[in-house]
Amino acid sequence: MRLYAVVAAGGFRRYATYRTATAAGVFTNTVFGFILAYTYTALWAERPQLGGYDTSQALTYVWLGQALLMACAMMGGGFEDELMERIRTGDIAVDLYRPADLQLWWLAGDLGRAVFHLLGRGVAPMFLGALAFDLALPGSPWTWLAFLVSVLLGIVVSFAVRYLVALSAFWLLDGAGAMQIAWLLGLFFSGMLLPLNLFPGLLGEVARMLPWSSLLQIPADVFLGKHTGWGLVEVYAFQGGWAVALLLAGRLLQTVATRRVVVQGG
Repeated sequence: MRLYAVVAAGGFRRYATYRTATAAGVFTNTVFGFILAYTYTALWAERPQLGGYDTSQALTYVWLGQALLMACAMMGGGFEDELMERIRTGDIAVDLYRPADLQLWWLAGDLGRAVFHLLGRGVAPMFLGALAFDLALPGSPWTWLAFLVSVLLGIVVSFAVRYLVALSAFWLLDGAGAMQIAWLLGLFFSGMLLPLNLFPGLLGEVARMLPWSSLLQIPADVFLGKHTGWGLVEVYAFQGGWAVALLLAGRLLQTVATRRVVVQGG
């Protein structure tokens, strides 16, 4: 485990070196946060309690989305491009023969990336949003802790989805198309564009059952106190179930790909 802790720390330091990009990202997240916040203010003025949120909760949802956008990689930007490039060039064969688990290696690096973005690009926009608007911030430290646990599970689910998509490059000439589809699905079904509670009928029910709801909708509802007690246990089980299922699917696909590499190498 020490190896993967070092890899995670390396992932954190790697993204910490891009200070100008981080500052630009904070600026961009803040600008879009204000645009969305004023849009939501106008919408909730016409439809109070829309989706079960009051105006303060809706604005909090907006700024949580900006805080988690890069941490949960809802628009990509993690390890996947590098992994697909290594598959395309054949360098992945070297990775497969290393005395380290391929999936855990990339997961550790992605966790380091996510922690940096949560601190580097998440805290500042949330703080500025709290200064400008009346946000529904939790008063209990236990709610904050519950929120961070949900965010961690969401990050793992996000990794597992992107890992599966990246491995598709073993069979596709170019995995960029699959990654763009995953990016669009993640942006829409995470609740980044609109809370999933606003989706009507069957669409809303399906959207809330998909893994992408773990990236924003569930952590936001935990933050807003929508899930407590056994309800909190249930959403943790939902996120954890998707994480385990997707990680196992990734490991299965990795095994098939490894055998293919060995056969071709032989």
